Amino acid sequence: MPTAVINQSDVRVHLTGERLQVYGHNPESERDEVLREIPLRDLDRLIISESVHLTTPALGAILRAAIPIQVFSWSGSYLGGFLPAQNNHGLSRLQQYRRTLEPDFVLTMAGRIVTAKLYNQRRVLQRLAAGHAEPDPPGDTASSPAVQSESTTHPQSPTVPTDPAQIQNPKSEIQAALQWLDSLFASIRASKSIDELRGYEGAATARYFQTWAGFLPSEFPFERRSTRPPLNPVNACISFGSTLIYNEAVAFIHAHGLDPALGMLHATEDGRWSLALDLMEPFRPVLVEALALDLFSHQVLNAQHFEPRKGGVYLNEQGRKKFFLQYERRLERQFLSECIGHRTTLRQQLENQAVMFKSALEDPGKFEPFLIN
Repeated sequence: MPTAVINQSDVRVHLTGERLQVYGHNPESERDEVLREIPLRDLDRLIISESVHLTTPALGAILRAAIPIQVFSWSGSYLGGFLPAQNNHGLSRLQQYRRTLEPDFVLTMAGRIVTAKLYNQRRVLQRLAAGHAEPDPPGDTASSPAVQSESTTHPQSPTVPTDPAQIQNPKSEIQAALQWLDSLFASIRASKSIDELRGYEGAATARYFQTWAGFLPSEFPFERRSTRPPLNPVNACISFGSTLIYNEAVAFIHAHGLDPALGMLHATEDGRWSLALDLMEPFRPVLVEALALDLFSHQVLNAQHFEPRKGGVYLNEQGRKKFFLQYERRLERQFLSECIGHRTTLRQQLENQAVMFKSALEDPGKFEPFLIN
């Protein structure tokens, strides 16, 4: 059980020995009782809603075991979290501060991130289009002259909708989008400033979403990306998934002694963890958007799992429960890594991004952003 999600309202978490006991109301027995016991040794992270009560001994034991805690509001927005105390990486942070002020280093790292995200967007669309027609032969791999390393990790591709009516884009339009995205690699590689990179990333993402939306069921249209607030169910899922992976990236960056506030592609600003936003970018297509597509295409989520609120549309409690379950399954699904030669998971590779970035502070060549097969 790498992740425990406690989403039920008004439950209490106590410490008993080396286990967490979750007390709450059982609607079947109509009384308060132990709903679940969670051994601390089996727990890697804890996600709770704001109505969950943690006793101080339980909180202390969780932090002592180096388990991060994320707290979400009743509406599904991230409120904050608890991280284990650590102060073993002062020299690494000093090096990070220096590197972040070096324009050449920042441009190199940001360029690799944008290249990887574009590659992953293009590959997701390619797999979706191929899956609609016929599957790729075993071992098939798209190539890109702009990708720094082809020997990175490759998880399973997203599931393709089975109803042909869901595909709104003609094959020629999809191929045109793939060719247009492919044409950006050279421009990204030749970029001389962060602003140029941001421009190419924004244009690529807009074209990618335009094509990606054609694979959604007709009852869940997606015209454009909207945040704060999300204006429809698709945007609600993308925003919620982005929030989850963003906060996991923050925890991994902290755990490896870096400052998540110091960004490259995302400028360093008060009020956000810019490095986490950077490192998660290549994961968006294969995790956040592919997951949203699967949830709607396979009717895991429907209109009853969303509610209007504050001018937007959000997942309700039942919808978040279903989303959490599928999110965890995707993050923990094992696949064979061609880079490291053994099986791994998306969550492990997200953490590996922080590890490699830390190594890149000494040798920039050691940072290889995440690529899908």
